[in-house]
Amino acid sequence: MKKVLTVAGSDSGGGAGIQADLKTFAALRVYGTSAITAVTAQNTSRVTGVYALPAEFVARQVEAVVEDIGVDALKTGMLANSDIIRAVAGVVRKYGLGPLVVDPVMVAQSGDVLMEKEAIAALREELLPLATIVSPNLDEAAILTGREVKTLEDMKAAARTIFTFGPDWVLIKGGHMEGSTVTDLLYDGSGYSYFSSPRLVVVNTHGSGCTYAAAIAAMLTRKPSVPEAVREARQYLLEALAEGLHIGKGSGPLHHLVRYYRDWP
Repeated sequence: MKKVLTVAGSDSGGGAGIQADLKTFAALRVYGTSAITAVTAQNTSRVTGVYALPAEFVARQVEAVVEDIGVDALKTGMLANSDIIRAVAGVVRKYGLGPLVVDPVMVAQSGDVLMEKEAIAALREELLPLATIVSPNLDEAAILTGREVKTLEDMKAAARTIFTFGPDWVLIKGGHMEGSTVTDLLYDGSGYSYFSSPRLVVVNTHGSGCTYAAAIAAMLTRKPSVPEAVREARQYLLEALAEGLHIGKGSGPLHHLVRYYRDWP
């Protein structure tokens, strides 16, 4: 059995972060383990509080998993500050962990900030050089590059810039771009791959970025190439989005177990 580790924040509403990742791992038939970086007081509408764990304790969680269970792939999500980023990068280097999927979570879907500004430089310098793939959305790509990302050409330019920070692959997610078609762009330093589909008219999208990255990590344990892993992960994401759950007063979560059942009792 393949084992996949998520290093991310906890969502008390259950739709994003650690909770979304573990559901995704189970749905895709890999064994999920976790290292919690922060605890959030969060629901489908907003984040009312964030408590970051000590960086040393985050690293200790990763080490405990590595030394007993093992890690076939891992993903990072919410890394609240530069100390946590450096600690995670250090333990990834120490144990040679990978493949590594970096989801650069900076702002919640509700608009609440989840990463300190000074941590962005640490993310670029410490973690991205270790990443197999980094998966920013348009807003995150703009923060990483320091310029707006609103068109396909902007996405290509952003991918080229982010690639210089050291990851093997860059996936720019186009879901926030207007239009009837959603296109994600994958770049490896030499060429682009495009993944497009009709836009789903849905409101329950909470945790979609976390789910996408977790699915990529799961797929990387058994797919021979990054493009193939992205393609399979994206298909799973679309299925889970199409059957999103009407839970809470805001944007509800995805249906992570859609491949096993659709109707709730």
